[in-house]
Amino acid sequence: MVNKTKEVIFYHAGCPVCISAENSVLSLIDPATKVRIVHLGQEKEKIADAEKAGVKSVPALVFGDEVLHINFGASLNDLK
Repeated sequence: MVNKTKEVIFYHAGCPVCISAENSVLSLIDPATKVRIVHLGQEKEKIADAEKAGVKSVPALVFGDEVLHINFGASLNDLK
């Protein structure tokens, strides 16, 4: 389980790969954990935040200093 004291951010672009990952992966996280979902296709201003966190492609799950690239849906460069 993901540490409850840290915020988890799920970055995605709304593609079928991202939606599938959201449904699958987020169900594994403790419900008490705060999860912020960021749709980079709709919130392009958040791409810089994702890059600073180490995200290279979406879907990606960020918890603390760790980035889990779940599957390759789109690179951040494709979203710019």
